[in-house]
Amino acid sequence: MVAEKIGEDVMDSIDRSAPESGARAGREELAERVGRVVRGEGTFDLPEGLRLLRACSPTELEHGVSFPAFCVVAQGEKEVLLGDDCYRYDANRYLITAAALPIASRITEASEERPYLGVVLGLDPALVGSVMVEAGHPAPGDRAAVRAFDVSPLEAGLLDAVVRLVGLLDSPAEEARFLRPLITREIVFRLLKGEQGVRLRQIAVLGGHSHRIAKALERLREDFDQPLRIEDVARESGMSVSGFHHHFKAVTAMSPLQFQKRVRLQAARRLMLGEHLDAAGAGFRVGYGDASQFSRDYKRLFGAPPARDVGRLREAELRESVAESASP
Repeated sequence: MVAEKIGEDVMDSIDRSAPESGARAGREELAERVGRVVRGEGTFDLPEGLRLLRACSPTELEHGVSFPAFCVVAQGEKEVLLGDDCYRYDANRYLITAAALPIASRITEASEERPYLGVVLGLDPALVGSVMVEAGHPAPGDRAAVRAFDVSPLEAGLLDAVVRLVGLLDSPAEEARFLRPLITREIVFRLLKGEQGVRLRQIAVLGGHSHRIAKALERLREDFDQPLRIEDVARESGMSVSGFHHHFKAVTAMSPLQFQKRVRLQAARRLMLGEHLDAAGAGFRVGYGDASQFSRDYKRLFGAPPARDVGRLREAELRESVAESASP
């Protein structure tokens, strides 16, 4: 009896360790393939919505706009801030971003010896819908809006598909051109079957609150410099004001006013950097009537007053330019 129990324990240990050993090998292979393709630091955009990233040290908080994507870390760790929510992911977890939203992100774990290596695959809602139909996935019965971001464990089958997708970068062009769409569809299929399947299905399906909020987001991004009347946007979305507020925050982790403010501030930052506007001019262009309020909101989001923040960014750009010109 004791011998049988020991044997069962040994077999259980083997069963548990085998999948983990395979997953570890898959993560190592992915890191090796990404590292072979991306030898310098930076972001590299490749065919069919594939993007690879490399960084040799942790980065400061960077502000930008997300897009629908499947994000995997081959090595290192990263965090993304959406409203008041923070999403951390590493080689064991993947991130889904299902809408264009103002975000902040930073790489939290990276070094020269073990650089951060990331893989981002853009998700086309039309492709997601096509895979749903072909795979026989039903439209979600729950019409409630779902958060646009989430993190889930990276299971072995999904990891293997990502390894093969990145591996096509070393394949003959004809082979890669044929296999890339197939592997991309496989990844979408596995995502639909996984923990985040409901999120992808709700974003892809027409109708329902998620689609209405997506349309409202598009409208707010286009008219970000105009006065915001929640009643008008809610009515256009076919929702009550209270319902619109609730579902908007459920998807974006922000109120409509917070969303508009972040879009305005990011646009003002681009104007000061790209068109050399001063703070007052940039604030006015994006819809602020009060320069002091603009400066307060800007400092709250970016951590420094407009002039100091933009000066720091220009100095960083200059250093990068000098370093690139000095490299052989």
